[in-house]
Amino acid sequence: MNRCPITYEECGDLPYSRRGLHLLNKKLSHLNPLPMTAAEQRREAIVRAGKISIQGVQPKLSARLSVKSSIFEIVNKGGRYILKPPHSDYPELPENEGLSMHLASLAGMNVPLNGLVYSRDGSLTYFIRRFDRAGRAGKLALEDFAQLSGNDRETKYRYSMERVITLLDRFCTFPAVEKMKLFRRTLFSYLIGNEDMHLKNFSLVRHDGKIELAPLYDYLNTTIALQALGSSLDALEELALPLRGRKRNLTRRDLIDYFGRDRLQLTDRAVSSTLQALEDALPRWHNFIAISFLSDHMKRLYLELLQQRCSVLWT
Repeated sequence: MNRCPITYEECGDLPYSRRGLHLLNKKLSHLNPLPMTAAEQRREAIVRAGKISIQGVQPKLSARLSVKSSIFEIVNKGGRYILKPPHSDYPELPENEGLSMHLASLAGMNVPLNGLVYSRDGSLTYFIRRFDRAGRAGKLALEDFAQLSGNDRETKYRYSMERVITLLDRFCTFPAVEKMKLFRRTLFSYLIGNEDMHLKNFSLVRHDGKIELAPLYDYLNTTIALQALGSSLDALEELALPLRGRKRNLTRRDLIDYFGRDRLQLTDRAVSSTLQALEDALPRWHNFIAISFLSDHMKRLYLELLQQRCSVLWT
């Protein structure tokens, strides 16, 4: 019995469920594999790196969905999707990111359409719909926090979570609303081991006349990816940007009392509702990890880390 790599629901002998295909386009009846192997996609990403507007450490390709041909087509311009093939060094990143973004959605966060698509060699490539494209309205105004703070790719870690808050106050239409989002995203990143939320992975978008945090992107469990390469869990960071001067050994007091109540100035009710939403999602998180496309070893690492981080927040 197959599982759909877009929705995770059972789909019999088919590679995708009907609902998964219809999330992409209601006229789509099937989806052909990407016409390249994982290695070919990585090489293509290098060739096209200077021609497309998406960058970063992971290899990326720009694509559009051709409903007529039932396939993702690689393009230099006008792509509505970003594709991330398997990394040559870090294991199972597409499966990791696909799962992590699903967990974020289950916790009520704003997540673009995303999932996994099969390639010619049977490998899985991660895809995400670009949220900075709005139909005939064209491209939405989008700036990441490195740009907003006067930093760049070389200095994207030279900031702090406390200073991130000042950017919300300075640029957002309704800072109080965005601070609640930031709190939930920070706790979520901590819980799933996403220790690479640097300034390039936060963005503000102008949409419907207001400036707000962009939907989630680049959320994955970087901790287990590093563990799989032999890194000791005790030596790994917990946040990309320091909080209270630290990136490791964070406590409930640091994350909730200091960051949530003192620095974000959230009410007790707001803090409690955020914690409750995450706690309520935990049973479904466990189910999704179990049926995910990660290997059994990576599933175990993911679950063990989640349980350890939960013990910090809820004890």
